[in-house]
Amino acid sequence: MAGRILEKSITEVREKARIEDVVSQFVTLRNAGSGSLKGLCPFHDEKSPSFNVTPARGYYHCFGCGEGGDVIDFMMKIDALSFGETVERLAEKFGVQLLREDGDATPERRGPSRGKLVEAHKVAQEFFAEQLLTPDALPARQFLAERSFDQAAAETFGLGFAPRSGNALFQHLRGRGFTEEEIVVAGLSRQNRWDVFQGRLVWPIREPGGDAIGFGARKLFEDDRMSGKYVNTSETPIYKKNQVLYGIDLARVGMRQTGQAVVVEGYTDVMACHLAGITTAVATCGTAFTTDHGKVVRRFMADFKGSSGEVVFTFDGDKAGQAAAMKVFEGDQEFVSQTYVAVAPDGLDPCDLRIKQGDEAVRELVAGRQPLYRFVLGNVLARYDLDRADGRIDALREGSALVSSIRDRSKADAFARELAGMVGVDMEHALAEVRRAQSRDQGRGARGQAPPTDRRQQTQEQPAVPAQRLPDLRDPRFAVERETLKLVLQHPIAIGRTTAEVGPADFTHPVYRAVWELVAAAGGPVDGASDPQWVSTVRARATDPRLGQVVSALAVEPIRAKEADPAYVLEHIVRLREATIIRQIADVHSRLQRSDPAADPEGYLSAFNELNRLEQQRRALRDRIVSS
Repeated sequence: MAGRILEKSITEVREKARIEDVVSQFVTLRNAGSGSLKGLCPFHDEKSPSFNVTPARGYYHCFGCGEGGDVIDFMMKIDALSFGETVERLAEKFGVQLLREDGDATPERRGPSRGKLVEAHKVAQEFFAEQLLTPDALPARQFLAERSFDQAAAETFGLGFAPRSGNALFQHLRGRGFTEEEIVVAGLSRQNRWDVFQGRLVWPIREPGGDAIGFGARKLFEDDRMSGKYVNTSETPIYKKNQVLYGIDLARVGMRQTGQAVVVEGYTDVMACHLAGITTAVATCGTAFTTDHGKVVRRFMADFKGSSGEVVFTFDGDKAGQAAAMKVFEGDQEFVSQTYVAVAPDGLDPCDLRIKQGDEAVRELVAGRQPLYRFVLGNVLARYDLDRADGRIDALREGSALVSSIRDRSKADAFARELAGMVGVDMEHALAEVRRAQSRDQGRGARGQAPPTDRRQQTQEQPAVPAQRLPDLRDPRFAVERETLKLVLQHPIAIGRTTAEVGPADFTHPVYRAVWELVAAAGGPVDGASDPQWVSTVRARATDPRLGQVVSALAVEPIRAKEADPAYVLEHIVRLREATIIRQIADVHSRLQRSDPAADPEGYLSAFNELNRLEQQRRALRDRIVSS
């Protein structure tokens, strides 16, 4: 068996796999100053960015959920891989030749590795692309030509053709060294060795970084027994339909640059938009747009408080499109950016619109977008007969409930005015109804959901579990301890030997004391000055993952000065030591107050001398700052 990966190979992987390059495949990062980058955390939902990346130290940390670590930790968390699998995947991607110790068996794996499944998809995509050029694929090429997609477009989007023979892909993959288990688990073949896709035009579904992890396939032949005009890869260890968006690999850069995302309904619509210049288009893969899809979009367009982005949905004008719009509207609160709907007057989707009217018509479709709430409101009111008084009353009541649920309450009056005009009632009547709806909503959640359970009731029903109470790590009382540890982790060269007198007793917060003990166990700042993986070395000694999270947080949080110059470093070391001496002085004072000089003259004199010694140490510390 292959041996354990040598530490120097792991270090090389960390050095070559730049954390900002890896993370930016999943998160849009923006400059946050002091050498840090910031974005929306991929591990939990948030509207204000608290996910920080510090390229100089190769570390990330989210101050919202506490996740943090180096590039290997990030990929392990993102892809749910083991440490060894992650190192192997990064090594392959960044050209690192892994060295191993002979004789050390690798841990037993459960099923094929992610790397093997991704590689199988890469080979499958290349195979499908070659088959698209064969005589048997003529119907596939005709399908594309009828929609104004040429060979260049097919290559850009990686299109291919699945042969009708039944097991051509399976045999090809077996010939390339893949096991039957790997092919089946990847979702490319069935247990009976027959290919999943046969006689179909196929689109590769890619991750943001460009790796294919699944396929979408379109029916071409009448005798195709597979149900559904379009089918997609079934869920596999690497393909989760609620977390993937077709075209995200091509759209993510444009989404970051423009702050816009265009969500369409199908593969050909994505192609039509991109070829027409709408390079921010993506689509779900055989499922409705969910909150999980929304999280992916938000991360790449940096959709957080203060941003001025927009999400444009294209829906058909039919009932299915209207239902889809309502479903999206229910999750509209997830977005900080404004949400819009673009519907062609004749109900054409972007692909058909491009065929009939050209690229400019596709661009005009997106440019003519209307606010999502207005589209939904129009659909709601269309259900009522506004020529009847009772119809207007019912329409106003339902429309008011819709207006009251809009995120920006400051716009309610303006929307109420629009509602009044659409229903045909006076402005005062519409405003009164909207305000009644708002009053009803005060005790209820967004979109008419029931209010959350009262906290006092929860406390009575579920007694709190006793837990050790620790002071807040950001309590001002511990500010010097926190800043000193940041300097130790981030600037061990600047710290140098100035911490020679520092010890665990200098840290009053138990967590900060534990971090210092990790630092000391790793050799202290002197060793850290020559260790390119210093933070990882310290963090690796933490047996409690919560302590590891604190280390990563301290490693990425900017220091409070522009730079860690000698004066700033010395100031914090002195203040840390002085605080310890002040505590010791207070203890001695307390002993003196409690002692009796007549009954114990030696003890009293000893305490008095100790007090003088501590005061001298304190003055000497202050002199160090003055002399510097």
